[in-house]
Amino acid sequence: MILGDKMDKRLKTIIEEIDIILEDPSVPKNIRKALSDSKERLVSDDEWNVKISSAVYHINSISEDINMPTHARMQVWTIMSELEALKE
Repeated sequence: MILGDKMDKRLKTIIEEIDIILEDPSVPKNIRKALSDSKERLVSDDEWNVKISSAVYHINSISEDINMPTHARMQVWTIMSELEALKE
């Protein structure tokens, strides 16, 4: 199941990127909460499309938050792009 392994590796990378933001004390709590919720969805046992769509929904809700530090915003946009690519 090569395709599944490749997808799992990409998902693992996305989760690691989320963890980096979660550990950043300059990121506001509401943003960390949304990212934490997204991470929980990504590691859930739901169907692939359901978990990806749910994670995108949570991250999208904070992607334009004016309190988000610029470096975190760039990371969030990268994560969103990677998740959108996984949906296809």
